[in-house]
Amino acid sequence: MQTVYNDLVRPPRETVEAFREVLKEYSPSCLVTDARKRVGAIGGFHTVRPEHKVVGPALTVDLSIDDLVDCMPVLARAEPGDIVVVACHGTPLTAMWGGLMSTLSLKAGITAGVVDGAVRDVDEIRDLDFPLWYRSTVPRPSPTAVHDRTEPVQVNVPVVVQGQVVNPGDLLVADENGIAVVPQDEADDVLESTRLGIGKERTIREKIASGATVTALLEEFGHL
Repeated sequence: MQTVYNDLVRPPRETVEAFREVLKEYSPSCLVTDARKRVGAIGGFHTVRPEHKVVGPALTVDLSIDDLVDCMPVLARAEPGDIVVVACHGTPLTAMWGGLMSTLSLKAGITAGVVDGAVRDVDEIRDLDFPLWYRSTVPRPSPTAVHDRTEPVQVNVPVVVQGQVVNPGDLLVADENGIAVVPQDEADDVLESTRLGIGKERTIREKIASGATVTALLEEFGHL
């Protein structure tokens, strides 16, 4: 793997803030995935706290499955509000995120981390209240326990997480259900569709509370 460090082109701040309003709703990742017609969904991840709901641009990190290295130096390239996505290709053998990484991330204003692999120090991360999505846990430390190399690593390149491509700068909307991925050039359209979906769900809930039957709801809305 060749070392690559690309700059991150982030979506406009007002776009991120507009999506942050969606976090006030139930299951925001589901609402956004519905708006994208079932596209862009990532599942199968654990969270340190089920109540965590986040949105932010993806700062992507791709690691070699054959030569995992410590990715802590990428934090110097992050800006407040970023979500760091570490592609460890699902390996459960080595923890590539832990308590110190979470502490440094909090200091840097990073919104959350997504680790497609193993982490450790979950109790510490929970006490820090740092939002983290991860595939598995293992006590084994990162390779810096035996060496101090931080390359090869590719920063802000397209990565694949659970079969879903995540491009640097994509907006991520994450909660306990999973992660919704929104390409930058689709963000405005997805936001509009998400808002329409929120309105539809509110209407359906009101009709259910008023005694509407399943048959009547299906006739009016087509599907629930």
